[in-house]
Amino acid sequence: MKLMKRNLTSVHYCLYSERVALMDDDGYETGEYGVGYNAPVEMQCSVSPATGYAQAQMFGNFESYDKVLITDDMSCPIDENTVLFIDKEPEFDDNGKPIFDYTVRRVAKSLNSISYAVSKVKVS
Repeated sequence: MKLMKRNLTSVHYCLYSERVALMDDDGYETGEYGVGYNAPVEMQCSVSPATGYAQAQMFGNFESYDKVLITDDMSCPIDENTVLFIDKEPEFDDNGKPIFDYTVRRVAKSLNSISYAVSKVKVS
């Protein structure tokens, strides 16, 4: 099944790239690590307005998500470590960390499409 072009929405995503060592004010490693992401990539996909019964069955008994993204691009690299900009444009803090608004909770692949359960988060 192909997605209708009129139902596609522009979404940006950042793939996980690496584990980054955190530094203190003097430039020494603190022993803690942060997360590094690649640059944002734009994609076109169908975004559900809210969680519903059909989506709850699609991902089994797992119901703690807010929206579902559906794409027919079977080579889409999004996984559970990816962060998304759905309701806003990509933006970054002073250190270059993305200030995203959704994270991927589950991925469900079928023969012709991939569905992503996503949850809203607040990043400051």
